[in-house]
Amino acid sequence: MAHSRRAARELALKILYQADVGKMPIEEAFHSVTQGIQLDEKTIEFLKEVVYGTFSEKKAIDQRIADLSSGWALDRQAAVDRNILRLAAYEILFSPAIPYAASINEAVELAKKYSTQESGRFVNGVLGAMVNALKAENRSLSDNESQSSSGTGG
Repeated sequence: MAHSRRAARELALKILYQADVGKMPIEEAFHSVTQGIQLDEKTIEFLKEVVYGTFSEKKAIDQRIADLSSGWALDRQAAVDRNILRLAAYEILFSPAIPYAASINEAVELAKKYSTQESGRFVNGVLGAMVNALKAENRSLSDNESQSSSGTGG
């Protein structure tokens, strides 16, 4: 398998899916999916970051997804879609070096490949709303900071 973030994301999805649906410990799912696959150092590093990062931040990520996917409780979402959303949400929320558009595009491609065309639209909608909410939060934070710093002059 080639070294790339796309390949790492596909493997990460498989690992997260196996841990989620199979109720398998994350270490076991990681080993099960990657066993026998040759990956270069950078791909392994990125794979571990997104898998273990997504898993450790799952509660916060799930809350964000639930808030944005109105009418679709997490347990009602297709398991593939749910784990694609978790993976991309981790990148959007906790990996500032990765552009939002890259995370969303990769998630949509994963949804089209492993789920359905409708899933691609659903994933795109939820993640787009997440980015818009983050941008709004950041704007209000920077507005508050500039108001408090400009109001302290004497």
